[in-house]
Amino acid sequence: QVQLVESGGGLVQPGGSLRLSCVVSGVPFRRYAMSWYRQAPGKERELVAGITSAGGTSNYADSVKGRFTISRDNAKNTVSLQMNSLKPEDTAMYYCNAKNEFLAYWGQGTQVTVSS
Repeated sequence: QVQLVESGGGLVQPGGSLRLSCVVSGVPFRRYAMSWYRQAPGKERELVAGITSAGGTSNYADSVKGRFTISRDNAKNTVSLQMNSLKPEDTAMYYCNAKNEFLAYWGQGTQVTVSS
């Protein structure tokens, strides 16, 4: 059974930081590219950041470049998203995604709310 379990969301003030984590089980983690997506109410789900299976290359949405950092630990089957300088517009449900050339899996999401 494939499971992606996100954690680390919560309520934070503007300018604050959060670190999201996603633990993956049931698939050979090191063979999957990993990504974080987010979806705000009334909006489409969008890619926030992605990292290749070996962790050598990452990419970011323009809106989070310089503030967010994606990383992975293949020994712990974990992908993380460090989010700094958070803004109210970062408020959304954040989802972990695992993908290879044939399959894609999603986590259940973790809520991030940026508000004073």
